[in-house]
Amino acid sequence: MKRPLFIVAAFILLFIGWRFIRPLNIFVVDERFAWPVDTAQIPPLLGELRAEDCGRCHPAFYNEWRTTIHSQAWTDPYFQADWQFDGAQHVCRLCHTPLDRQQPHTVLGYRDKDKWDPILKDNPAFFPELQHQGVTCAACHYREGKIVGVIGNTSAPHPVQKLDNPNQVCVRCHIVEGDRWDTFFRFPPCGTVAEIRADQTSIKTGELSVTDIASLGCVQCHMPAVERPLVEGGEMRWVRQHLWRGGHDPAMVKQGLDIRFVESTELASGERKFVLTIINKGAAHYIPTGTPDRFLSVSLRLLDNDGKVLQKKYDTLKRTVMWRPFIVDLWDTSLPYGEPRHYDLPISEEDRLNAKTVEAVVRYHLLDEKRRKRIGYNNQEPIVYEVFRKKLFLDAG
Repeated sequence: MKRPLFIVAAFILLFIGWRFIRPLNIFVVDERFAWPVDTAQIPPLLGELRAEDCGRCHPAFYNEWRTTIHSQAWTDPYFQADWQFDGAQHVCRLCHTPLDRQQPHTVLGYRDKDKWDPILKDNPAFFPELQHQGVTCAACHYREGKIVGVIGNTSAPHPVQKLDNPNQVCVRCHIVEGDRWDTFFRFPPCGTVAEIRADQTSIKTGELSVTDIASLGCVQCHMPAVERPLVEGGEMRWVRQHLWRGGHDPAMVKQGLDIRFVESTELASGERKFVLTIINKGAAHYIPTGTPDRFLSVSLRLLDNDGKVLQKKYDTLKRTVMWRPFIVDLWDTSLPYGEPRHYDLPISEEDRLNAKTVEAVVRYHLLDEKRRKRIGYNNQEPIVYEVFRKKLFLDAG
């Protein structure tokens, strides 16, 4: 009996050991983005599909796109550092440079069911300049020789195809199937906000569950409507700004949060307590969302007249994932829509004698400092910013 048990135990140990060293394939590559966008049928008018080619007729949209993270999807230093650290997986190119001519290799097929091991050959149509434009105009608007959009009755000089709903474009990269036997997490970590369940009957983003793509509301929030011409000199109409503001934009994050810091009035005489309340009021998905490297931090401090810290409390609102040997969502304290989170700082009788102010600060972290050092990302831009700060002064009472 001992020998079979030893063999089983050895097999289990070897299997777990392999899980620690194997390539970390974190989701099944969905058919929606398993292949780059085919650009073989480009009408001559569209040139090389560069953003500036589109900008000749659509300058307002082009100028907005230039300010976005989409335009930096390939060149962003953080992405490049993170991508190289994780082995420069080809699958990342399929969303960060979606057009076939943006990629140095052509995908012939896949050796594995999960589509993480592509069969590649050199791409003679590779256009490095276009690669550096990341998620460029054509990445979203070009399909099978036509420009797709929500307006189908234009007299455009190029072929046009009307979309049933603009959110159809978003889901190609931002909603990814997460159904794997060894993956027990709510949604994939690469900038996504939702998971399409295996039965394909519902889409869940945070606390919102919808039955169709049109109800997701991606463009309604991240592409505000504005009245202006679709093309230079054209008729005025309602169109959507191409901004896609998110976690990198403090104003956008503040817009999604309701934060209040007050002294509690529900205490017995002589007791004092200050309460910070934070609510996700504006995002149907969790805040923060996207990569689990992002998190919110809450800091409460009680200070004396000289600024000395008498008491402090610190907490994080984040998603904690175990990546090996299995991918498991351990816990998630980030904010679902509409659920208030309270943080209190009671003041002891001893501290009351010296306390002068109490301060609350909420910060948005784009990247954990330990992760930054681990991947070797030497950031030029801040990786953390404040979304709330308030100081309350204590009276003698």
